[in-house]
Amino acid sequence: MDPELGKNLVELNMVKNIQVTADGVVSFTLALTIPGCPLKHEMEQDSRKALLALPGVKDVKIEMSAMSDEERRKILPQGMPQLPKLNEFNKITKVIAVMSGKGGVGKSSVTALLACELARQCKKLGILDADITGPSIPKLFGLPPGGLRGSEQGLLPSITSLGIRVVSSNLLVANEDAAVIWRGPLIASAITQFWRDVLWGSLDYLLVDLPPGTSDAALTVMQTLPVDGVVLVSTPQQLAGMVVRKAVSMLKQLKKPVLGVVENMSYYPCAESGVRHEIFGPSHVEELAAAVGTSRWIQLPLDPQVALLGDAGRIEEYQSASLVDILG
Repeated sequence: MDPELGKNLVELNMVKNIQVTADGVVSFTLALTIPGCPLKHEMEQDSRKALLALPGVKDVKIEMSAMSDEERRKILPQGMPQLPKLNEFNKITKVIAVMSGKGGVGKSSVTALLACELARQCKKLGILDADITGPSIPKLFGLPPGGLRGSEQGLLPSITSLGIRVVSSNLLVANEDAAVIWRGPLIASAITQFWRDVLWGSLDYLLVDLPPGTSDAALTVMQTLPVDGVVLVSTPQQLAGMVVRKAVSMLKQLKKPVLGVVENMSYYPCAESGVRHEIFGPSHVEELAAAVGTSRWIQLPLDPQVALLGDAGRIEEYQSASLVDILG
């Protein structure tokens, strides 16, 4: 039963894609009214218990998804508040996407550090973690899983100690190690709902941390969200630069401006001699910035403190004041 609507899940058309194997494994998709439904774990447990009580059922596998607006309107009783399109409640001045095209360049770390420095300048910040299947943002800020709450106005984001509002798929799961195994359409739907159904409030900047590549997630963000500009993250290797230029090719087709280029792990500063060691090869940041049509670029050092603080969920203690220059 849906505890709020008082009807069973089958009657509400919330149970989809049922499959039963010969060895007694039942799998199905449970379509929630909203992605962050606070009762989803209770419904999942009740569903699993009911099925395991049936003769011959050995295991139950449940995949979570969310209803479309049209499906939601059909099941909500007349007079019950409809889930609003929260754009009318939110006031977001600028939407900045942080993108690379290549994995492992520190894109999430750059997003987190940029947010922290903007917050220290008394800007109101939000982070939309669009890396649905590989989210890193909650871990960097020490935000526990299950940290999102529902309300009549929409999904309430988690808030860091600096006041940064964060929404991520890792805040919807029971534990941070749980895998989100979704196909492209579900990922695209989740990103759209994070934008539309979250009560962001009044923000100066919403930073969108994109997954690597130029596939569904990146395309959804660029075509669905009002992105004002993109910060590109790369590393000194020519291979990384080549992959980033592929992302730029997509941005040009979609007519999204590149605000600046961040070359992460550009060098290691020796504490004793002061010499910069180019561990990953010579810098190509100026060349890359010129190729993507921007005059703004910055080099970030390879600093073990970033990894240590990030792993401990204390990224807000690290300071990289010059990073905000990338926004102009």
